[in-house]
Amino acid sequence: MLVVGPNGAGKTNLLESLHVGTQGFSPRTRNDAQLVRFGESAARIALRGARGESPLDLEVALELGKGKRAKLNGALLRAAELLRAEVATLVFTPDRLAVIKAGPAVRRAYFDRALGRLYPARSTLSVEYGAAVGQRNAALRRVGTGYSSPGALEPWTEQVVALGTELVAARRQILELLGPGFARLTRAFGLEEGRLVYEGAPPTRAELDEKTARDLERGTTSAGPHLHDVAVLAGGRDLRSYGSQGEQRLAVLSLLLAESEVIAERRGSPPLLLLDDVLSELDPERRHTLTELLPEGGQTLITSTAVAALPVAPAQLLEVSPGQVRAA
Repeated sequence: MLVVGPNGAGKTNLLESLHVGTQGFSPRTRNDAQLVRFGESAARIALRGARGESPLDLEVALELGKGKRAKLNGALLRAAELLRAEVATLVFTPDRLAVIKAGPAVRRAYFDRALGRLYPARSTLSVEYGAAVGQRNAALRRVGTGYSSPGALEPWTEQVVALGTELVAARRQILELLGPGFARLTRAFGLEEGRLVYEGAPPTRAELDEKTARDLERGTTSAGPHLHDVAVLAGGRDLRSYGSQGEQRLAVLSLLLAESEVIAERRGSPPLLLLDDVLSELDPERRHTLTELLPEGGQTLITSTAVAALPVAPAQLLEVSPGQVRAA
């Protein structure tokens, strides 16, 4: 499906609403108040579709000061984010290039979210680990200022080692899942073969004990997966430092499509793909390549300012103008 309209007409808002309606949260902001139109006190997104042969009705309602409510086929969910377990949606926006261009924290967050999508039971692992590190850091500051004894570090050090070891193993498992598809897709886009390399080792008790004096001085934990990185490579080049913006864009697309393939294999159907302004910096050959790589049997929405940007005829064409969406 191709969504066209001039800049500022609301194409990105349409894709954002689809993400909120299927995942329960925005890919742009965690401040739900920003999802409500200026001057209004509430918003509602209602979607109707199918999952295989079964109908699927989704609804997300937001009311300022009262949070979100989500329904799946008429049944109220405990939390809107539980929609993620029912519907898979992946999104590309131009700011997703930060996965390559930005610092390690952005890449850690990206692959931790992928971990949650592919292994829902582990979706809270990085949060639990981060909480343990936060508690250990607080204990370090108390011990360092004399308000607690050194023994206060003990339980949090054990938690950091246990959860950190589990998190490193889970992240490496995700890279193993995504790696083959990422390598193949980067080649298809004309890049050198891509690789995903985890940079870091599981934390050990000996390592943390060795760094205790420095940690007490600084009040922070200086070892563990909260400091690790994932190198995104093409032919041995780290694309963060040695990739053009075009290559970085293709690498992010390859990551997204690789995850789409894994989701399709695991769930039996591909995810909903939302590709915002994905064609603007691709040459004609790579636009053709992208259309050929899109999953069959799924649904993909692509936004553009011009119909001619898509090299194939879309199954459906939507035109967006301020406050209105209509079939062309």
